[in-house]
Amino acid sequence: MQYSGGSLGSHRIIVAEDSNVFTSMIGQTLKENFDIDIEVCRSFEELQLAFDYDERPITLAISNINLPGAENGEALGYLADLSIPIIVFTGTFHESTREGILARDIVDYVIKDTVLAIDLLAESVCRFLTNHRHHVLIVDDSATARALLRSRLERFNFKVSAAESGAQALDILKVTPDIGLVITDYNMPDIDGFELTRRLRAVRGSHELRIIGVSSSDNRMLSARFLKAGGNDFMLRPYIDEEFYCRVNQNLDTLDQIKSARRWMGSRAAAKVA
Repeated sequence: MQYSGGSLGSHRIIVAEDSNVFTSMIGQTLKENFDIDIEVCRSFEELQLAFDYDERPITLAISNINLPGAENGEALGYLADLSIPIIVFTGTFHESTREGILARDIVDYVIKDTVLAIDLLAESVCRFLTNHRHHVLIVDDSATARALLRSRLERFNFKVSAAESGAQALDILKVTPDIGLVITDYNMPDIDGFELTRRLRAVRGSHELRIIGVSSSDNRMLSARFLKAGGNDFMLRPYIDEEFYCRVNQNLDTLDQIKSARRWMGSRAAAKVA
């Protein structure tokens, strides 16, 4: 994978995995791409010692479901109880496994069933360590919906703000220029999602701000209306975790690519003038 954002070596990353092959591949990939030196724990006992005898905070744990001494997934429970973010790296996976993993509010999971697994893991690590650079605004008149969405985004390490109305969202965006993504509900009492999108597009283009519309309605025409109003994407609730995170990432990746292209074009134009 391509990454040019500087060293991420200040982060403490624990890898709870007993396979020498995988720990070697993970360590080499993270070192080469991000200058990260991992700490390997090959058993549940070593994982406990890594926490008990080193006061440095653990930024992220990459953990297999089963470890020697924790053959029934106890390592994930242990890490979750310590509020340590977890990326699960597993070769054992089926629907019940997925449900059990997601119930622990993990950051992500990667299935080690292809040659691309290490690259996918490295990408997931990079996203988690750099997501704080992205500011996301949630707009929803439901306090429960805002809280659930905030929790989900903060789990992925995003910077999050929230507005309970379209009018409040407009006020927040006026004074918070670093917001790059708005996730807005459709059905709101003051300014609905369509009108909010239109007003935002009048002042900030897609090269500055991405907008994802959401709704619990089964009206499939809502997505078309959002897109025609200037939205970039649309999702129906309830969300599927993997799809939600993928959609958010795709929109933010597109925003980064547009900004990079505009900077490159600006530097070329300046060079020509000089």
